[in-house]
Amino acid sequence: MDYYLGIDLGTSAVKCIIVDGQGHVIADASEAYPLHQPFPGWAEQQPEDWWNGSATAIRKLLEKADISGQDIKGIGLSGQMHGSVFLDADRKPVRPALLWCDQRTAAECEWIERTIGAERLGQLTGNRALTGFTAPKAVWLKRHEPEHFGRTRHLLLPKDYIRLQLTGDFGMDMADASGTLLLDVANRRWSGEVAGKLGIPAEWLPPLYESNDIAGYVTEEAAHATGLAAGTPVVAGGGDQACGAVGVGVVKSGIASVALGTSGVVFVHDDDYAADAEYRLHSFCHGVPGKWHRMGVMLAAGGSFQWWRNHFAFEELQRAEQEGREIYELLTELAETAPLGSEGLLFLPYLTGERTPHPDPKARGAFIGLNLRHGKAHLTRAVLEGITFGLRDSFELMKASSVQISELRVNGGGARSRFWRQMIADIFGLPVITVNSTDGPAFGAAVMAASGVTKRDIPSLCEEWIRVVDRVEPNPHDQRRYEAHYDVYRSLYPTLKDTLHRLSDLV
Repeated sequence: MDYYLGIDLGTSAVKCIIVDGQGHVIADASEAYPLHQPFPGWAEQQPEDWWNGSATAIRKLLEKADISGQDIKGIGLSGQMHGSVFLDADRKPVRPALLWCDQRTAAECEWIERTIGAERLGQLTGNRALTGFTAPKAVWLKRHEPEHFGRTRHLLLPKDYIRLQLTGDFGMDMADASGTLLLDVANRRWSGEVAGKLGIPAEWLPPLYESNDIAGYVTEEAAHATGLAAGTPVVAGGGDQACGAVGVGVVKSGIASVALGTSGVVFVHDDDYAADAEYRLHSFCHGVPGKWHRMGVMLAAGGSFQWWRNHFAFEELQRAEQEGREIYELLTELAETAPLGSEGLLFLPYLTGERTPHPDPKARGAFIGLNLRHGKAHLTRAVLEGITFGLRDSFELMKASSVQISELRVNGGGARSRFWRQMIADIFGLPVITVNSTDGPAFGAAVMAASGVTKRDIPSLCEEWIRVVDRVEPNPHDQRRYEAHYDVYRSLYPTLKDTLHRLSDLV
């Protein structure tokens, strides 16, 4: 039997899965690593922690699956996007990587748009300059840590550092490279104009691949560290959103995905390159060769729910431990006891700033409409409703650009809750689908590996491997009621923007 390894390098842990030739996941393993926040709004990780965690998880996985590294015929990589890995001439990190959720580069983003021109930047890259992207981080390094900038010789994204450790080869795929703000997305090549104007040396940028291209082979050293076989092909893979979309079958027009991870993403496939007129949506290359996608990103989707759990769910955490149940299951059960609309309570989920549709690192979260009737159930439901309203903001931008969407495919941790899936269906007004592949980005990476090794195209593999397991239809009555609440929600950010900025500036 042939097997394929999918590796997803997340923000809190790396997850590895083994998939057989029929698309069945036979085993999984994960390994956590720390996130460092030395100052408010900063987020960093040590690349060495990623590699140590990946090697450990792969060894655990092979043992758990009871198979040899020789049985793995191909490896695909997925990972957190935008993170900047600065390497010196000896391929060693010069400093910790700045992550996708790091917000320190607001001034650099403003400088980039002044230097290149916002309209010209959009024409070249399909996107605005946003704090999460990679190029602003390189500009920040040049301004604030010139000694580190001077030592840098290579710029990689997180998962590409793992491939470097596995294969010894530099490379980056089109989908993940789209989030650097250095790629000419329409033409699938590095933008020499952008890199030149920003002072980022072209020689820092690695070779580009499509996601299912073989981009290297496991070295003897990496084989010893992981238990894999030397010579195993490693495909380029993709950023977590492109891989997650492939993992749920969003590889053709008319289907969108909603990813409910730490961040939240609404993702739609494009056969041809298209960009939002105001660049509020991201226009990126897809993990399907020669295709593109648009997506809107909420920075704290599942992250908002996790914040609520960590700080306000002590009783539920204790009960979950006593009963051997999942804490989020208990919290969604609690939320379900509150009425739709949480009796006039709304939650703004801007806990780490926001990206779509408000590219604003100074945006902040808030509960609006509190009164004496509100208890924990109301606040818990308001958090879930606020996250879902925020995701719908991206969907509205897609509808405004004439994208036709007939169904949503939901993945990520939040997708396990049928209550939340029904809420999404009611707020979006679309059927919500779940599929048999629950490992999202890691599964998509395995699909890419199988495609690269067998030379089968990605859509045909998705058609064979991915099956619908549940479909939730919107409730017309609840859909109408949610419309009124969503109208109020949309009015809050413009009304509160100045106040939120003043509060941010006080910190």
